[in-house]
Parts: sequence; C-alpha cells; structure tokens
Amino acid sequence: MDRPSPLSPSSRVSAIGTVAVVGLGTMGTGIAELLVCAGHEVIGIDIDPAAVGRARTAVEAATARSVRRGRTSERERGAALSRLRTSTEIGAAADAGLVIEVAPESYAVKREVFRQLDAVVRPDTILATGTNALSVTRLASESAHPERVLGLHFFHPAPAMKLVEVVSSVLTSPAAVGAATDLAIGLGKEPVAVGDRPGFVADGLLFGYLNQAAAMYESRYASREDIDAAMRLGCGLPMGPLALLDLIGVDTAHTVLEAMYASSQDRLHAPAPVLGQLTQAGLTGRKAGRGFYSYAAPGSGETVPDALTPPPGPEPGDGPPVRAVGVAGSGTMASGIAEVFARSGFEVVLAARSTGKAEAAVERIAASLERAVRRGRMTAEERESTLARLSPAGSYERFAEVDLAVEAVAEDLEVKRELFAVLDEVCRPGVVLATTTSSLPVIALARATRRPEAVVGMHFFNPAPAMRLVEVVRTVLTGDEAHATVRSVCGAIRKHPVDCGDRAGFIVNALLFPYLNNAVKMVQEHYASPDEIDLAMRLGGGYPMGPFELLDVVGLDVSLAIERVLHRAFRDPGLAPAPLLEHLVAAGCLGRKSGRGFREHARR
Repeated sequence: MDRPSPLSPSSRVSAIGTVAVVGLGTMGTGIAELLVCAGHEVIGIDIDPAAVGRARTAVEAATARSVRRGRTSERERGAALSRLRTSTEIGAAADAGLVIEVAPESYAVKREVFRQLDAVVRPDTILATGTNALSVTRLASESAHPERVLGLHFFHPAPAMKLVEVVSSVLTSPAAVGAATDLAIGLGKEPVAVGDRPGFVADGLLFGYLNQAAAMYESRYASREDIDAAMRLGCGLPMGPLALLDLIGVDTAHTVLEAMYASSQDRLHAPAPVLGQLTQAGLTGRKAGRGFYSYAAPGSGETVPDALTPPPGPEPGDGPPVRAVGVAGSGTMASGIAEVFARSGFEVVLAARSTGKAEAAVERIAASLERAVRRGRMTAEERESTLARLSPAGSYERFAEVDLAVEAVAEDLEVKRELFAVLDEVCRPGVVLATTTSSLPVIALARATRRPEAVVGMHFFNPAPAMRLVEVVRTVLTGDEAHATVRSVCGAIRKHPVDCGDRAGFIVNALLFPYLNNAVKMVQEHYASPDEIDLAMRLGGGYPMGPFELLDVVGLDVSLAIERVLHRAFRDPGLAPAPLLEHLVAAGCLGRKSGRGFREHARR
C-alpha cells in the first residue's frame, strides 16, 4: 500500500468526508450521534448485530428527545438519521476519510481492528483511536501507515462534553493532527493537543483521584455516600467519585489504572483491589446494574436501596440540646462559622485574644449580613435579630455559658492545644469541644483536655455561610454523645455532615490535594501547560475550577503545607510535594494573595 501524501491545510475538512465509527458501545454510539447531528455522513460498525441495533435505537431516541425539547426540527432529525449507515463488516469503512475506533480497551482487540482497517481503507484515511488508557504510539507502530494514526479522546457523554483530547505520537503527521483538530472544532468541541501517555491530561488526573477514593472506601474509612457527598459539596463537583466510577465503568477504570501504573510505577496509580474484585464479579457499575451502588436496571442511572444504604430518618438526637455556641477565633473562618450559627437562631459568643479583635470580627459579619440584605437573601429585620444574637468577648471566660465550643484559631498544633486546655477549664462538664482543623490530628487536641470523649472535629469549608459540607471527625476516644450532638447541630444549621476518622486530610483534602499535586507534576514535566490542564479538567471532568485556578485561590503555601502533612502521614513517595510547588512558595509566589502564583493576579 502506498504511503499517503500530506494533507494540505486548505483541504483538511473536505479531505475527511465520510467518518466511520468502529465499536458501537455507549461511547461509539455517542460519537456517531454527535457526527450525524453535525452534518457528517457516518458509518457505524460493530461485529455484534445486537450492538448495531442498540446504537441505531439510541440515536433515534436521542434525536427524538432533541425534537421534543425544541432543539431541532423533525425535518432536521430525519436528515441526521439518513446520514447514519450501519454495518457488521469492517469493509464498510473502505470509503471513509476518517475512522474512529472505539473498541474495548484491549491491545489485542484494537490491534486486530487496526490490522483489518489497514487492509481496507485508503492510504490517506486518518485512523483515530478513542483509547484513554493504551499507547497510541504502540498502535501506530504496528500500522502500515503510522503517520496517519492518532488519538481522538472524546468524553462521556460525547454529544454533551466539550473537551476532545487530540493525541499525537512521535510518528503522527502534523497534517493528520490538523485535520482531526479541525473536525473537533467543527463539532463545537474544544480540542486540546496532548502527547501520548496513559490517561493523557484529564483522565491522567481524574483516575488517580478516583483510585484513591475507591481505596478510601475499601478501607472502610468512610461510607460510599459520605465520600461522594464530601466531594460534591466540598469541591463543587457534579458527581462523587464512586458514583462516577459506576458511570464510567469499574472495569474501564481498572484497565486505565493498570496502564497508568505500568507507565508511572506510582503506587497511587496501582488499582485499588476493590476495582479488580468488582470487575471479576461482573459488578461493573451502571451498565451491569450494580457496582459501588445498586441500580434499578442495567444501564439505569437510578440508584436503589441495598444492604449498604443508610436507613432513612432524622439524625439521632442522643446528645444534650445546644442553645448557645462559643466560637473561638477572629479570622475569616471564625467569623463565617459564627455567622452561620447566629443566622440559624443560636446565641453566639465570639471570643478572641482581645475585645478589639472580637468586635472587628462581628463588624465583618455585619458587613456580610448587609450584603445578604442587598441581594434579597434576608430581610433587614432578620439581619438585626442575627446581630443581636452575636456577643463579642475578649476572653474565653464567657464560654462558661455555652453548650458547644467551636475552635477556629490559627492552624498551629501548639496554639490549638493551649486553647483546648483553657476551654477544658472554662466550659461546663458535658459541653462538646469541637475543632475546625483541616490538617492537624484531633486526638492531639483531645489529649490536651480531661474530657477526650467530648472532643470532635467539625471541619467547615470556606466560605462557611455558603458551603454546605461539614466533616465530622471522630477520634478513637470520641464518645457517641458528642458525635450525636455535632451531627444534630449540623442539621440545625442546615449543613450536610459526613463522618470520617481522625487521619490526615479527612475526606476532601486527602482526595483533593494529591490531584492538585499531580497537576503540578504534569506542568513540571512539560507535558501540558496550566491553561491546557485547567481547560481539560473544566470541560472533561466537569470541575468548577481547573487545578491551577484552585491552587492560586487556596494559596500555594497552604497547599504545600497540606501536601507535606499528607506525605508525612502516609509516607507514600507519590504524595511528595512537586518540587515546582516548593520552588514557587520559596520565591514568594503564593497565588492571588501575593499577586502571583501559577498566573499573574492584580494585587488587592
């Protein structure tokens, strides 16, 4: 077979012509639907006649929904369906200008598909693999024309997700990359050019995070519901990690992670054993009707109760009633927490090291409440009644009258230990002492008191008035009564509590900061830029902010401190902070607060 002539930039789009999609599973069907709706002639190919039938039915149903929702006309739907042809023979791809292979994630299967395509397609036909785990270079090297092979990694569901990763090997011609990029743009997608490594950008970051969540669940550190709720409410993600694994397919995740581990040898990429166990049992997620959760039917997204589902009903009310709350601290977090309690009807003593600091914190709360009034979120009368429930104090002696004491001072172990010793002296017997620490061991604070059974973690997220999540952290000494009191209070202030044990990072930070660290490593290794990575995670992962946007908001110094805590606690080399992050912090590039982090920012 002759080698192809390079595609000229002016002929990229017209040279593609008909597109063949080989493999009509969920992803292949979605890509076929996307292409026909964009005006392309499409040949859908699968060796399984049943898969071919399901694909056509799915495209018909999807386009019918589009008509019902007023997004397209019946005439346009008919035209789109007329552009879709199907076949069970690979030879049907003979006249295609582009073939997108979406066969199962197996080298043997994909290699055989590419071998058969080499025998039937034109020399200038571009061959794209939809893999997100296997080496594009390896597939290309076994092709008769390796320069025309690349990766086109769509995200599920393909018609809706904006990101497409265009993956080049060292053998791929620029003309093939240009044609594939133009196709993606023509489909209304955002193409990101990436090199060939397992997981590419989005999945390379996403699957490490999903793997850690699976390991966290497997260790019984937290329930599946609490892990998922923590990441949705604490990070603003559209879906929790275990629910997302069920959507992607547990077997797919296992395959991707195996490929990532083979490349990186990073233990964080070694698939959690539970992924292999579920895969071997056929419990592969939504498509099987059961994975981490149980579903109404195979393919359904409706979860149904099973043996692991927590019983419905209100939180247990075994703890003593709480009417007055003491908040220790005067910073942003303390002010936000005091505001939350006061707005929920609690009498609040806001105590700091001086009366002036406490009064300044109350003034900040007053300004926050005034903004809420201007935005129509509360009335002027509600503002005044909330302020009336706030009492500033220059010492902790006033905590003698509270039912719950919440510490929100500097994230310094000795400072907090000294404060807990004071609270132990001041507060009545039976009063729960809660810490809002995000990284320090709660047990160390409990041991500073004579009531370790009454000490619990109550980790709010910033800004406390807006964020719904509270991580409720039990030590090995925390009593049931203290735990029940804090969970009951969370309900009263309209927060969602999730239970976890007393270990570094709790749930959210233990999953979030390794992901951020891995993003920094990608930049450090010159694999992708911060802009490309942020775009990939916003569009491909549904994240509200890309990792570098988030790092600059959180503060690079804060992030580095948390990553050091995680590294010391778990002693995993993969958790060691990226040197690039350490260098930026040493240079004073701390993010928005310093005017420069991974990007330049206007100084405030």
